[in-house]
Amino acid sequence: MSLPLLYRYILRNFLQNFLFGLLSFIIIFILVDLFENLDKFVDRNVPQNIIFEYYLFFIPEIIKLLIPVATLLASLFTISKFNSSSELIAMFSGGLSYFKVLIPLISTGIIITMLSIYFNGWVVPLSNKEKLKIERTYLGKNQINTSVQNLFLQDQYNRIISIGVYDEVLNKATNANISLYKTDSIYSLTERIDISELLWDTLNQSWTAINSIYRTFQNDSVTSMKIIDTVLTDRLGEIGKINLTPGIILKNQLKPDEMSISEYQDFISNLKLSGLQSSRAEVDYYSKFSFPFAAIITILFGASIAINNRKSGAALQFGFSIFISFIYLGFVKISQVFGYNGEINPLLTAWLANLIFLFIAIINFLRIK
Repeated sequence: MSLPLLYRYILRNFLQNFLFGLLSFIIIFILVDLFENLDKFVDRNVPQNIIFEYYLFFIPEIIKLLIPVATLLASLFTISKFNSSSELIAMFSGGLSYFKVLIPLISTGIIITMLSIYFNGWVVPLSNKEKLKIERTYLGKNQINTSVQNLFLQDQYNRIISIGVYDEVLNKATNANISLYKTDSIYSLTERIDISELLWDTLNQSWTAINSIYRTFQNDSVTSMKIIDTVLTDRLGEIGKINLTPGIILKNQLKPDEMSISEYQDFISNLKLSGLQSSRAEVDYYSKFSFPFAAIITILFGASIAINNRKSGAALQFGFSIFISFIYLGFVKISQVFGYNGEINPLLTAWLANLIFLFIAIINFLRIK
């Protein structure tokens, strides 16, 4: 059998097992979730077509979670089949190394990973938005607050905005103030305006300040003070050139699962500019890249186990895939706790589980005789 033909044979077996595993796990996942939430749907009289839409929008998130499980299962099934039927021995006898046998699987894993980064980073957030809309409308879950309290935003390096209460419906902020600092020192206040009400003007795409007190400072002492009745903030000079919009405030309320990779980058930038803790957000952001790479890691991990074991049956491999997946997700969750608290670098936190399982796979390959 020529090498390209052999690779197609290996690839066909792997893809068949991958699609079988993915479809099986999706069905199991949906059935379990449906039985768990059926009473909630019934109690709230959710129409059948809405339930169908709910799970339709849920499927991308399920696929995101289950791809590593499916690749692990496919790797185990494929290599175990070749191993138990002595096809693997024939391949080795023909001069193929372990690495060459795994080339089709690793290549497929790389493709799955690249597609998953896009799928998880942009497609899944869109579907999650629709799913969460249904939850908010019909199940009363994950409600977005129409009123937000105690907002602190660093609009630019030297301009800080604080808002006592923001009403999303009225696009109105109360008890707000804008502080402007020297560009060479964030600790040296030059101007501040305290505003009773800040209203968003949709026509001018600007804020209107009502009942304000404007002060200038020098060496932390007030040098002038002026009471202003009503004025557009962009007419207040440098202090009024704020970039904050209702859209930015609303985006800060989105759940991480609703944000695309680009939106999440902006979210983290806003947190850092505001001087707020960003460790948790950074861990989740880096995980959007590290989790897709689990497809390659689980392929290598599964292959290293299957090559060393010729006697395990399909049922045992199926159960083993689920068991290992729970351990992997357990490592992810445990490392996230330390990353969220800032005890471990966010980038390392996101990749830690992958590195551990890759290390185990390498050890298993080194044990092959």
